[in-house]
Amino acid sequence: MDYDVVIIGGGPAGGHCGRLLSEKGYRVLLVEQHSSWQDNNFSSAASPLEILEQFNLPETVVARFWKNIEIISTSIHHFWSSPQPLGVVFDFAKLREFLAAEVLRWGGEVRLGCRYLKYQQMEDKLTVFLKSKGEEIETVNTRLLVDATGYARAVMYKHRREKPNFLKAVGIEYLIAVPELDYQKYQDNLVFFLGHKWSPKGYSWIFPMDNQQLKIGAAWLEGEHPYISEVKPLKSYITQIIQTYMNLSKYEIIDIHGSILEYSLNLQDIYYQEPNIIAIGDAVSTVNFLGGEGIRYAMKGAEIACQYMEEYLQGKSSSFAPYQQRMQEYFQPKWNLSARLSRKVYLEYSDARIDQGVSYLKYLATQDIIDVLFYYKFEKYTKGLGGFLLGKLRQWWHRIFPSQKPE
Repeated sequence: MDYDVVIIGGGPAGGHCGRLLSEKGYRVLLVEQHSSWQDNNFSSAASPLEILEQFNLPETVVARFWKNIEIISTSIHHFWSSPQPLGVVFDFAKLREFLAAEVLRWGGEVRLGCRYLKYQQMEDKLTVFLKSKGEEIETVNTRLLVDATGYARAVMYKHRREKPNFLKAVGIEYLIAVPELDYQKYQDNLVFFLGHKWSPKGYSWIFPMDNQQLKIGAAWLEGEHPYISEVKPLKSYITQIIQTYMNLSKYEIIDIHGSILEYSLNLQDIYYQEPNIIAIGDAVSTVNFLGGEGIRYAMKGAEIACQYMEEYLQGKSSSFAPYQQRMQEYFQPKWNLSARLSRKVYLEYSDARIDQGVSYLKYLATQDIIDVLFYYKFEKYTKGLGGFLLGKLRQWWHRIFPSQKPE
C-alpha cells in the first residue's frame, strides 16, 4: 500500500494530525499499537474550556466539566470558584477514539493493535515495517513518516541508547469509584497538592470523572533534593490522600496506571530527519514540564507541523528546518521558564518555602489563578506577592496604630 503520510501513535498529536491531513484529501494511515483505546487511557487530561472550540471537539469526549480549583500544601489550603464551568477533564480514550474516527470519516485508515518496527529509506519514499498481532510483518510505502510516539520517540531514535539525557518525571494515577456523597465534594473541582507531605519532588491531584469516579494521582521529578533524602513509593502518597485527606472509608479501585515524561531541556529534540521524517507532540516535548499539561499543546504542535507537511507534499518545500524554528519560537520562552521553575520548586525548595509560595496565591482572583496554572502567565504571581506584602504592612500598621487606618 502507498500513503502520503503514515503516523505512528494515536495520541492527541497523532490523531489530530491524521484528522487534519485526511480532511485535506491526503492518504493517511494512523497506526496505534494498542488494540483498544481503553488500553492506554492514562492521561489525567484537565484543560481549560477553550480547548473544545479551539480544536473543534464535541462534548461527548468530556468526562466532566470543572469550575473550581483548590491548591493545598502541607500547611496552606486555598479555594477559587466560578459560577460557570472553567474547563474540562477529558475521557482520554473517547478523545483519541473520536480523533481516529475523524481520520476514518475523511477517508484515512486506522490500524489498532499494530506495532511499528522500523523504516527503510527508498529514494523519495519510505518503506515502513508494521506488525499486527497474529499477522505477518507487512510493509507500506509513504511519502512522509510521522513520529507521534510520545516519550518513546520510537521513530526518531532506533535504539534507546541513542537518546540524549532528558529531564524525567514519573507519575501514577488511580481511577476510583466512590459513593455519591463523597463524589459530590469533588465533582466540580480540580484539586492540586504541593509540598513534602503530599508529594515530595512533585505534586498530586484529584480530578473528577463521570459515573461517580475520581482520578487520584501523584508525580515527581527524578533528581537529588537537598531537604529530602528518602521518599516512599508514589502509591503511598495517593493512599495518603485517599485515607487522610479525603477520609474515604469505602471506594473501589477501577484502574491503576502509570506513565513517564522525558523532556528535552531547551527543546533540543530531533524534530525531523531529512528528507521525509518529522516528529510531533511529546516526541518533541510539547508537554509543559511544570504542570504536565500536554493535550492542548500536542494538538497545537500537530497543527503547526501540518502546515509544513502540506508544503512538503505539495512540492513547495524540501526541508523541515522552518518547522523546528517555528516550534521553538512558539514553545521555548515559557517552556524554558517552566522547566527552570519545576526544578526549583520540586527539587530545591524546602517545605516551608513551598507553603510560603502557596500563601501568596490567596490574593489572586480566579482568572488570575487560571492564567498562572494553564496559560503560564507567571507575571500574575507577582500580584499575589504584592497582596501578601500589603497584608503584612497592614498588620504592622494596626499593631503600631490600632485606632488609625493606613493611608
